[in-house]
Amino acid sequence: MKRVASVTGVVVLGLAGLTACGGNGYGSGSSSSVSSAPPSTPAGGTAKLATATVGSLGKVVVDGNGRTVYVYDKDTKGKSNCEGGCLALWPAVAAGSGAPQLTGIDASLVSTITRSDGSKQLAINGMPLYLYTQDTQAGQANGQAFGGLWWAVAASGQKVTTRSGGSGNGNGY
Repeated sequence: MKRVASVTGVVVLGLAGLTACGGNGYGSGSSSSVSSAPPSTPAGGTAKLATATVGSLGKVVVDGNGRTVYVYDKDTKGKSNCEGGCLALWPAVAAGSGAPQLTGIDASLVSTITRSDGSKQLAINGMPLYLYTQDTQAGQANGQAFGGLWWAVAASGQKVTTRSGGSGNGNGY
C-alpha cells in the first residue's frame, strides 16, 4: 500500500510540474516525452537572435540554432514566472556574455532580465524569451499556442497569436 501511495505521489507531482506551464502537459504534438534540446547559447558564449520564416507563422524570432523562441502570457515585463517543471519544458533563452548578436531585430527591443536564480535571460519588449523542448530542429513551432499561453515572437517584438504553427503543430488549437 505504501508503494502505491508513493508512486501516486510521484505521478501527481510530475503532472503538476508539467501543467504549471498551462495546457495539457503534452505539448502540441501527440508525444508526451520531454526531449533534451540543445542550449541556445554555449556556456560563456554570445547569444544570437535572428528572424526566419516558420510555417504559417511567417517571419518570427529564432535563436542561434534557428529554433523558434516564445513568450509566456503569465510573465510580466522584466519578470519570468516560469520556474521548476515549467522551465524544464520551456528553457530560458540564456543571455550569454556581452551584447547579443542580432539579425533582423531592432537592438532597442532586446534586453536582459535577471531570473530569480540570478541567471540572465534574453527578453524582447521586456518579455522573457524561451525555447520549447519539443522543437527539436530549426523551423518547428510545436509550442505555438500551447495552453493558450505560449506564443512565437515577430521581429517587431509582438507575440504572434496565429493558432496554426510550423511543422508538428497538429493539435487542433
